Amino acid sequence: MEAAVAVFGLLFVLFVLAGVFVTVKAVKAAKAGVDRTVAQARRTVEDTTLRARQFAQPGVVGELAQLRLSLRTSMRATQEALHSGSSEDASLSEAIGLFERLSVHGHELDDELKRLEREPDRATIAARLPEFRERLERITHSAESLRWAARDRARKFADDDLASLSDQIDVESGALRHWTRAEGSADPLREPVQERRTGQGQGQGQRAGQASAGSDHSWGPDSEDPPAITAQDPRTQPSYPWQKAPRTEETTT
Repeated sequence: MEAAVAVFGLLFVLFVLAGVFVTVKAVKAAKAGVDRTVAQARRTVEDTTLRARQFAQPGVVGELAQLRLSLRTSMRATQEALHSGSSEDASLSEAIGLFERLSVHGHELDDELKRLEREPDRATIAARLPEFRERLERITHSAESLRWAARDRARKFADDDLASLSDQIDVESGALRHWTRAEGSADPLREPVQERRTGQGQGQGQRAGQASAGSDHSWGPDSEDPPAITAQDPRTQPSYPWQKAPRTEETTT
């Protein structure tokens, strides 16, 4: 009895622990989903604000908004290209590591440009804009190199797979058209008939020769008229599966 109680108690504890574990996992997944949704909404709002500021506020503020928007667009496109291809190509893990190091410099530049938007000294900002553009070009150029290399690698794999598939389809198509190789050969159904007809002709020739030889040495009277040839009954002639049955004439009495 005590053993049964201990077993039930242990099962109850296991069920409670499993329920707690599942609840914690569900809460973490929900929190991650909420954080991801909030981050995506924040990025959308920031991008929309930068686009509006780019056209609504010309000058230094508009230049800063354009630089930030170009940086964010290039880095986001590279991140999506690398992470989407890493699930199928494990070789992109090193490229992802390099992109994470590059992202550190990208975040630093974006934060610096964001602080300069609230800077009242517009002349100093205008003087430093060429420096920011050079840093932006270096970062975006490196990001584009990783992005296009990943896309070229994926396209190369797709082209190789398509070429291999085309070769296999050509081989299978040739195997399905195997009857075209036998068109130049004789019909296997007609060869036995021709052989039988040739054999029958040879047998009739031999029998005719024997009959003529026997007539030379016969002791009976020679017949001047040849014997009449009796027509064979069509019903007694052999028929073949591919031939139509002979028609018989009905006689009325």
